[in-house]
Amino acid sequence: MPTESTFFLAGLFLLLAAAGWALGRFGERDAEEGAPPPLNIDYLKGLNFLLNEQTDQALEHFLKMVRVDDRTIETHFALGSLFRRRGEIDRAIRIHQNIIARPDLAAEQRDQALFSLAKDYLRAGLLDRAEKLFVRLSQGSRYQVEALEQLCRIYEQEHEWQKAIDAGQKLEVLSGRSLELEIAHYYCELAEQAAASKDYTAARAFVKKAQSGRPRTHRGALTRAEIARDTDDTKTALRLYHRIIDENTYLITEALPQLVKTYSKEGSTAELERSLDALLKKNPGLTTDIAYTAIVNDISGISVIDACVEEYLLKEPTLAEFVDLQSMGEHDEARRAAAIAKVRSALSKLAKATPRYQCKECGFSSQRLLWQCPSCKDWETQRPHSRVQFDSLLQRSSDTRP
Repeated sequence: MPTESTFFLAGLFLLLAAAGWALGRFGERDAEEGAPPPLNIDYLKGLNFLLNEQTDQALEHFLKMVRVDDRTIETHFALGSLFRRRGEIDRAIRIHQNIIARPDLAAEQRDQALFSLAKDYLRAGLLDRAEKLFVRLSQGSRYQVEALEQLCRIYEQEHEWQKAIDAGQKLEVLSGRSLELEIAHYYCELAEQAAASKDYTAARAFVKKAQSGRPRTHRGALTRAEIARDTDDTKTALRLYHRIIDENTYLITEALPQLVKTYSKEGSTAELERSLDALLKKNPGLTTDIAYTAIVNDISGISVIDACVEEYLLKEPTLAEFVDLQSMGEHDEARRAAAIAKVRSALSKLAKATPRYQCKECGFSSQRLLWQCPSCKDWETQRPHSRVQFDSLLQRSSDTRP
């Protein structure tokens, strides 16, 4: 049965047929007074291909039959766009290349064809070809802004961060739109690459550029802390991790494990105890975040953190369906502690097997923190869950009930 796109193509043919009929009638009226010429048999042949779902033959016939000129060029663009939307990229590319091959093509139409062809290449995953065309279009065409936007996306995908910075800065000037957050992340990416290569001087310089004259990103502080940690600058690392927890509570899942490791390495967990105790008195709502982070990362042996975990377990309503921790071992502290440890271990395994982060814009979930969401491509939109996701546990429970 003919599809919607088939009828769309057929409509294009009929429009061209009508145009041909009108041109023939008025162009030949002086030579032949009387009836207009009959409908061109070539249009009927192409229409027959389409209605029989012979799209390849229809395309071949269309390209041979219709010369690219001022009257038909928009039809070619519409046809190429349709094929790209349908995922038939080879056909879209061929149509747009056919337009570009016209020697007398106007500059504006050539730019339009190049932009369409670049989008074809991008859709096909031919990033190098798309990049070349977008670079050309970003230099003086009416597609400058759109081309720079696409270049930023290509450079993000290819991890060409310096090129992304250059394109982003040009885009800021041309569009008047701020890309401060994106460019800050590009610099952080460069910093992380430099740190991975042990070039900590360059890493620090890139972080400084990420923060200089721009709003401070949460990632910038975390990257600085990681560089300080890797270079054994313990004092700076601890200061930065504490600041992250104090100012940006959603990154506690990243900073707290590093604080525990650093204080344990220094043999000064008592200082961490005092710091967390003061933090919780000031912000009791952090109890759940600390407990969740401890469960996910198997952090134990620090009394203030253990207390947060126990409070979390006792107040978690979903757990009541499986075990009554409130009454278990009421007269036996050892039994109670063992029960809590067992539940905690089970939750830790569950938390590690389920997504820990979710994008607040599109809902994409992941096991680890991703600074750019793979789904919506926005930066710094992922947030950690504050509770263990019990969905799979409840599903297994309901499946086993009679």
